[in-house]
Amino acid sequence: MRVPHSFVRRRLFVTLIVITLVFFALFGRLAYVQLVKGDWLVERAQDLWTRNIPFEAQRGRILDRNGEVLVDNVSAPSVMAIPAQIKNPAETARTLARLLRASEKEIYRKITKREMIVRLSPEGRKISEELARQIQGLRLPGIVVVEDNKRYYPYGAMASHLLGFTGIDNQGLSGIELVYDEQLRGAPGFVSFSANARGEKLPGGSDRYTPPRDGMELMLTIDRTIQSILERELDQAMAQYQPENVLAIAMDPRTGEILGMSSRPTFRPDRYQDTDPQIYNRNLPIWKTYEPGSTFKIITLAAALEENKVDLKDRFHDPGYVEVGGARLRCWKGGGHGSQSYLEVVENSCNPGFVNLGQRLGKDTLFRYIRQFGFGQKTGIDLSGEARGILFAPDRISPVELATTSFGQGVSVTPIQQVTAVSAAINGGNLMEPHLTKAWIDPKTGKVVRENRPRKKRQVISAETSKEVRRALESVVARGTGRKAFIDGYRVGGKTGTAQKVGPNGRYLPNNHIVSFIGFAPADDPRIVVYVAVDNPKGVQFGGVVAAPIVRNIIDDSLRYLKVERRKDQIPPEAVPTEEPHVTVPDLIGENVDEIRTSLFSEPLEVVGKGDVVINQLLEPGQRVKKGTPIRIYLGDKTTKGD
Repeated sequence: MRVPHSFVRRRLFVTLIVITLVFFALFGRLAYVQLVKGDWLVERAQDLWTRNIPFEAQRGRILDRNGEVLVDNVSAPSVMAIPAQIKNPAETARTLARLLRASEKEIYRKITKREMIVRLSPEGRKISEELARQIQGLRLPGIVVVEDNKRYYPYGAMASHLLGFTGIDNQGLSGIELVYDEQLRGAPGFVSFSANARGEKLPGGSDRYTPPRDGMELMLTIDRTIQSILERELDQAMAQYQPENVLAIAMDPRTGEILGMSSRPTFRPDRYQDTDPQIYNRNLPIWKTYEPGSTFKIITLAAALEENKVDLKDRFHDPGYVEVGGARLRCWKGGGHGSQSYLEVVENSCNPGFVNLGQRLGKDTLFRYIRQFGFGQKTGIDLSGEARGILFAPDRISPVELATTSFGQGVSVTPIQQVTAVSAAINGGNLMEPHLTKAWIDPKTGKVVRENRPRKKRQVISAETSKEVRRALESVVARGTGRKAFIDGYRVGGKTGTAQKVGPNGRYLPNNHIVSFIGFAPADDPRIVVYVAVDNPKGVQFGGVVAAPIVRNIIDDSLRYLKVERRKDQIPPEAVPTEEPHVTVPDLIGENVDEIRTSLFSEPLEVVGKGDVVINQLLEPGQRVKKGTPIRIYLGDKTTKGD
């Protein structure tokens, strides 16, 4: 049968149309791939044949307020493997295991992974420069040594809880290192090279280096010299009193800047793995909560003065106790203080007197001021792990709770809360936010890119009330329970604290106290406030005896370091403690103990150790102490004076 020509032509025409449409579709797809998706496909292709060897960024250094380096970096190379390039995995594993002192089986498992690049961690992380040179010298195929670094602490354990530490990957794990990890960390760089599908380096390929971006440098408010003074005194307190722990905070009350902060027991940040986690995980100055004792009376005093509930010249009679709600609350002095002015109530730390002030204020007013001073809430210091403390719920404040709170019992606070609150009481009434960050610095230019300004939260009391609080607390040091914090030539104010500890069953522990002292100077224009708390010291357990001298030493050395001039008119002459004569401690180091005993030396000695010669003494030569104060001497066999 013959097919008509018209039918053939139609079929040819349809075929031509189909071919034309297919051609345009292919042309359109080619144009789309080349013009629209071309760059993306090229990048994907490059990713497939490109391998990157990472280079870690330098973590930002941490500096003190004067630019001294507290935390630095040192080179610590790391070993990496490119499994596809390793020719003899068994021999390579055997060689690396011997050099890295690691398991040959474990090394073999890692270098035979089906991955582009493998870190030999932890065996090959942050090794010594000498070991890195040995491995590089072997030129093992597929094994590379890359630049890495680790943290270096030039002052050892100094400020360890505050600074914190980093992990194997230079990630912040605690302290400042954790809080500002993102800013300190920077961004890694890498070396890129071309490789085939098996991961083997392509001949003639070019390497490309993308430098890492180093982290920002952080300048703290900490002063290294004041920090070292503070830590020296903590070490001395641990040796002398053997407490469970001891802590200290030094702050500029005008700005909230932390000048020094530490606690004992302590640890070395570069060896934190060798330390009990309960030590490095607990930053006591911001974490520890306890009843503050008499240091809390400063808040009751400030509130009573601000509310015009007391004139410090008025009289108060203390029989030694006060009856409240069927409970008898006693003064620390048996028999009481008798008739005294309210200024003397403060000087003598008289509990019944402060109960009276609390009753005059009433629970609503007193607890309003307590919260205004920042208790029961976090201070906002830039550290993790800060506690809030515990206050009585408003519906649970009976007359007894009101009375005990007025002299610092029954409430739970943190050391940083106390320092912040007392700073507000003496700096003109401004509650400042405590902080550790002073500025961020560009590591390349060394220029400050961002400063942290002091932040005022609120005005708590008036400047006039604050002035009166300072005057009263200066009298505490001049005439009252804080006399051991007195410094000739410097006007010092402060308050003692002795608080009985609460046991797991909710009952007070016998003969177990936290003794504390908070002091500031100069009293008319405070530059520094220092708080010290000693947990369960052996022997005498009074804040005025144990903690006050520690604060005195810290303030004295800090003011001299800050070049604050001494003044002859520091306080009225009659306020200088004169009830007991003072003597200068002699230098006994190097002297024969028998000769000391047979000489005219009349001060009592506490002898420790065996031997004939004094090799050390507890009270420093030249120190002024009350006549009759025992001098502890340590005996040994050394014969050279001054050793």
